[in-house]
Amino acid sequence: MNRTDVTFDSAGLSLAGHLYLPESDGAAQLPAVVVGHPGTGVKEQAAGTYAARLADQGFVTLAFDAAYQGESAGEPRGLEDPAHRIEDLKAAVSYLTTRDEVDEARIGMLGICASGGYGIAATAGDHRVRALATLSGVDVGRQFRDGADGLQDPAVIQAMLDAAAAARTAEARGEGTGTFPVFTDTAEEARAAGGQHGYEGFEYYRTERGQHSRSAKEFTWSSVDRIATSDQFRFVGLIAPRPLLIIQGTEAVTKGMGLAAFADAREPKELRWIEGASHVDLYDKPEFVDPAVADLTEFFTRELAAE
Repeated sequence: MNRTDVTFDSAGLSLAGHLYLPESDGAAQLPAVVVGHPGTGVKEQAAGTYAARLADQGFVTLAFDAAYQGESAGEPRGLEDPAHRIEDLKAAVSYLTTRDEVDEARIGMLGICASGGYGIAATAGDHRVRALATLSGVDVGRQFRDGADGLQDPAVIQAMLDAAAAARTAEARGEGTGTFPVFTDTAEEARAAGGQHGYEGFEYYRTERGQHSRSAKEFTWSSVDRIATSDQFRFVGLIAPRPLLIIQGTEAVTKGMGLAAFADAREPKELRWIEGASHVDLYDKPEFVDPAVADLTEFFTRELAAE
């Protein structure tokens, strides 16, 4: 497997990606998979892990940084714009269609965490995507509105929208772009604020386990109203008759969102459980990544087979 640095355009912004090429004699074009990263991630983290593993199984894969984040272009830094994130995934598909190594009729998509929701929206509207898989997939709009477990006090998002409105006014008055930290400063604060799910996110993104210098440490307040009024799962029914695979950890706080997407999806659809895994466990822990990769390999091998 070989990894190459690439760039491609997404609605006028240059995105930075890693293209993974499997060992091949070059005699035939190969199936390919776009891999979208979690909301605060970069291509070197969970997306890169799965892109490399799938390349080892014979797929051309592309992991990339979303616009406004990582090594990709876009100002202000730390903007999380659902509409642009969806466009980024479609732009990644477009880039793969230009590669001589890729069979453009056999392109799939894998969305991890937030990219699970974004991947649903992108695939619903882009018929070039032949098969979609999500891993610990969430709808970030629902997560901001209702919480990871769906039990969040409605006052939380209302307070965040108040802050977002104030930040937009301050920016219009020349006072700069307002931001807020994605993670707390300590593990104890993370657990107090977000329970086990919040702690696991802190452990992955803020410790040696998975941290990366370019992963998002803060979001702009102008991200909040964009996210709160988005609904990535709304058009999941449009994916059919193309296949959908949803992979969830049995211990994931977010699994309710995966179940909701699965319930609204149309056949053909599959739901696979990774026993004992939490939401973040699926990012990097070998005992959970290995069975997830096996499920993904089986799915994409079958659904991206040459016709």
